[in-house]
Amino acid sequence: MKKSVFGFILICISAMSYSIDDADPDLAEIINFRQYSDSFASSGQPSREQFSVLADKGFERIIYIAFSNNRNALPDADLLVKGLGMEYLHIPVSFDAPLAEEFYVFADSMKRYTAKKTLLHCQVNARATAFSFLYRVIYQGVAIEDAKADMNTVWQPNQDWRDFIFAILDENNIEPECDECDWSIADSQN
Repeated sequence: MKKSVFGFILICISAMSYSIDDADPDLAEIINFRQYSDSFASSGQPSREQFSVLADKGFERIIYIAFSNNRNALPDADLLVKGLGMEYLHIPVSFDAPLAEEFYVFADSMKRYTAKKTLLHCQVNARATAFSFLYRVIYQGVAIEDAKADMNTVWQPNQDWRDFIFAILDENNIEPECDECDWSIADSQN
């Protein structure tokens, strides 16, 4: 028990002290790639070649949270990722109607294997940064203002996503407000 608590504390410290600017230059080529800690990153859709780079850089798990019929999605991403020796989890999340259950499926996967080097991705990293924001704040203890600033490097959530974020935070008894947080509504993006 002491060992798992110590490991959790180290992961939390790592998650809090890692700068998204510390991303590996090879990984920075992936659309909107953001490295939050040694074991957690998010991005837009990687190319076939970029999945190989991810495997070479030690990523062990890929979680995809958009639909497989998106225009730049790889139709055989599951086979490609598994063939590179990484785990693959697909949770299709509607951009216009994200569901709490979808976030919790993602979070449960992350909580079960906290040390697995994971890339969470969607098409442009909007959905993924929102899920990352929530996961980091709720389960890793990252300050709202820090996680929000990281999300803002990709996008300012629209009404659907702001409402979704606020609902998940409320379910976890966390207030979304902070001095540096701008939650004004942005135009819809996917």
